[in-house]
Amino acid sequence: MSDTKPWGSEAFWGLGYDWDPQWVLTPEQKALQGRLIALCQSTLRKHAVESDEKRLFPRENFEALASMGLLGLNVPEAWGGLGENHTCTAMVVETIARYGCASTAMCYTMHVGAVAAAMFRSHDNPTIQELMKRLDRDVLVGTLSYSDPETGSHFWYPISSGAEAVDGGWKVRKKASWTTSGGFADWYIVQTTSPDFGGDYSNLSCFLVMADEVKAEPSKWDGLGLRGNQSGAIEVDNVTVPEDRLVGPVGDGASSNDETVDPFFLLCSSACWNGISLGLIDIAKRHTTARRHADVGMRVADYPTIQDYVGEAVMDTNTSRAFVFQMAGAMDELTNHCDWSIHEDLSNLPRAEVLHWMWQVKFVAAKNVANVSDKMLHACGGTGYKPELGIERYLRDGKAGWVMGPTNEVLRQFVGKAVLLGFDSLDYWNQSVNERMLHNEIKKLDREAKKALAEKLLAEAEGD
Repeated sequence: MSDTKPWGSEAFWGLGYDWDPQWVLTPEQKALQGRLIALCQSTLRKHAVESDEKRLFPRENFEALASMGLLGLNVPEAWGGLGENHTCTAMVVETIARYGCASTAMCYTMHVGAVAAAMFRSHDNPTIQELMKRLDRDVLVGTLSYSDPETGSHFWYPISSGAEAVDGGWKVRKKASWTTSGGFADWYIVQTTSPDFGGDYSNLSCFLVMADEVKAEPSKWDGLGLRGNQSGAIEVDNVTVPEDRLVGPVGDGASSNDETVDPFFLLCSSACWNGISLGLIDIAKRHTTARRHADVGMRVADYPTIQDYVGEAVMDTNTSRAFVFQMAGAMDELTNHCDWSIHEDLSNLPRAEVLHWMWQVKFVAAKNVANVSDKMLHACGGTGYKPELGIERYLRDGKAGWVMGPTNEVLRQFVGKAVLLGFDSLDYWNQSVNERMLHNEIKKLDREAKKALAEKLLAEAEGD
């Protein structure tokens, strides 16, 4: 393969194809990648600065993506989509983040997750099917709303949400602390406790909610980075939606989360962090090979320290990319390349089998972009501190990776706890009693304190 990567009428000034794992892509996917890079150069990248400076939702970028059919990337060809798989999805998000606009890449990540949640339970729902067929034609941007102001990054625990059955449909209430594209998306997949909720927070359901049914205050959004993604609070205030806006059966929320929402979000957000890492390296290459110190007659790139910085950044980032594409390939194999018909059997949840691997993918990518952003700033020196070079914006965008839920602290505890104590110990909905800890604390009490505790517990039991 030629290492030449076109950038408008010139050759691309960053890393060439020699440093991209092109062998994971089909010829058709490589052609799509080339067209998308050209779109980033002509359209998406110039909007990135404006979105960042003015906190603007990148609507024009989504119109451009729709012109390539990318809003329906994972929608079957029979429904007017591209029918693409997980590997292609990871490539598309990485490409948008690297060459175009990181805010757009994150909004697109949430759109892809929303499409996945809808397609997962679309087979007997004409309303969802019709929506999926219109995504590109009408530029219908979707998003996920799963967070809760009371539980933070434990987004699977929607205390402030709920639903109830009413004549002709469902009355839905949802408060979300973070919703990417909030107030700008055309449709939302929201997760609440189920209509038959009886105190069991694992009993979750998903609903399709349209833009005019959502309250948002986008003017209040002001983030450190990804400033165009408008990830502010939203509310669905006891809105009654038709029966067919229930996405899947009642109580399907946990399965939807484990099979589609989490796998697609973790895959795509990790691809976004890798794209930002590569964008940083590209800028550092351009700057350090062009900048010359007149006193010693050397370019910045000629210093061994700078070569070490860049070399390590490339190797660590390609390690993360390899992990992303490995797991994309694994999910392609498990699902016959994202064949949604396998889910006509409601119990078929193949992606959920590798969810604990996707936790690792996100941790690695988010950790790497934090390190690469710092090192590429160091490599570019004082010039890198100036916004016009672009390092500063990418650095701020990349810092979102670590803290975006599930945060890296949550994920590494998930993995460590599951390894040492088993998956049952994760206890997502705080239902299992840690008897060892309980007994250890009780034995510290004296006789009177134990008696008082026993009387209190008996009184509570009588009240229940």
